[in-house]
Amino acid sequence: MKNLINTLKNIWRIEDLRVRIINTLLFVLIYRLGSYIILPGVNSDALSAASKGANEGIVGLINIFAGGAFSRASVFGLGIMPYISASIVIQLLGMALPYFRKLQMSGESGRKKINQMTRSLTILITTLQAPGYIATQITNKAGVVNDPGTFWYIQSVLILVTGTMFVMWLGEKITDKGIGNGISLIIMVGIIARLPFAFVSEFGSRLSGEGGGLIMLLIELVLLLAVVMGSIMLVQGTRKVPVQFAKKIVGNKQYGGVRQYIPLKVNAAGVMPIIFAQAIMFIPLTIAGFSQSDALTGFVGTFTNHYGFWYNVVFALLIIVFTYFYTAITVNPNQMAEDMKRNGGFVPGIKPGKKTAEFIDTIMSRITLPGSIFLAIVAVLPAFAVKLNISQEFAQFYGGTSLLILVGVVLDTLQQIESHLLMRHYDGLMKTGRIRGRSSMSMTTA
Repeated sequence: MKNLINTLKNIWRIEDLRVRIINTLLFVLIYRLGSYIILPGVNSDALSAASKGANEGIVGLINIFAGGAFSRASVFGLGIMPYISASIVIQLLGMALPYFRKLQMSGESGRKKINQMTRSLTILITTLQAPGYIATQITNKAGVVNDPGTFWYIQSVLILVTGTMFVMWLGEKITDKGIGNGISLIIMVGIIARLPFAFVSEFGSRLSGEGGGLIMLLIELVLLLAVVMGSIMLVQGTRKVPVQFAKKIVGNKQYGGVRQYIPLKVNAAGVMPIIFAQAIMFIPLTIAGFSQSDALTGFVGTFTNHYGFWYNVVFALLIIVFTYFYTAITVNPNQMAEDMKRNGGFVPGIKPGKKTAEFIDTIMSRITLPGSIFLAIVAVLPAFAVKLNISQEFAQFYGGTSLLILVGVVLDTLQQIESHLLMRHYDGLMKTGRIRGRSSMSMTTA
């Protein structure tokens, strides 16, 4: 406890770090206040009554990321998700088209162009999504909008587009003037904002009737702690590949000749396989909604129960497949081998160039399998939690995208705080070793 108090004092003593933390809290407060500002002309009480039990599947996932703003028809209703979609599209284009790949390798000038393209694509995606959001979440519910005329539609679309761009601006400001990655922090805040309500609901259900009392609640918290620890292992797990650098003598000084390591991540794909798999699993629900065939609806209906056996089996298999796919397009062994060769580095016992690329590719294939299986297990854990009579709201924090994002963002933020402490010659947040987040350095000295 004393060490924790001393660490907090050290954090407060560093003026730059103190200002950054205060800025982050203020920006987050602005975001949370904006998420409760409802679109003009929308009856929030009627919308809340009409939306009970309707926010499930991909809609529920978006609502979690938006911190409830999606279901409230807030001015931040679409949140940061259009920007995330635009970023993914630009990233995939960088892997498929030489022009975007060249921009990614052009340093600061290329990064500025990519950021501008991402912002423009965000506006386009939000403009396309806003009318669909208004039609499916607002105007199709009786009594929610008093006068849904043409002017109201245009006004609402403009407000939603502006809201998304403002949230994106807040995220960039958090990154520049705050602590941590702004976009990731905004997503995390939206997720964690629902945790107190879910916990209070679960607490009440356990104390009422045959809920099991405080003992069952304590068991749930212990299980949640175990899942969080497992998720931390998944996020931080790496396979270190030793790299030896040749000695160089320049004047009277010797350079190189040291051994470093390339940390190949067990889960290099992050949460993207879960997001892709959830998008695919939403297709049966869409088919069932348009189909008039009872037989087809019954067959497809089997895959619309998010807590059913077959849904989770197919979901887990898709996650494993997408983990291999996304790892293959994001990790380039040939580029890594070429960079090592250019800098005079080599893996001991392996020839530089093609042999090194094949060696790295083999290791990635081996560690991706257990990583993908573990990721699939974490993704389907909420279904197991529901089977143990845990409420659906609280079960969402037992795994899936929500938990992985929370763990990853918290680790990244703590890593940045620790870097500020170590630069000023203070002790880090941990006495036993450095905190490593998702954005850790590509090489670490042995």
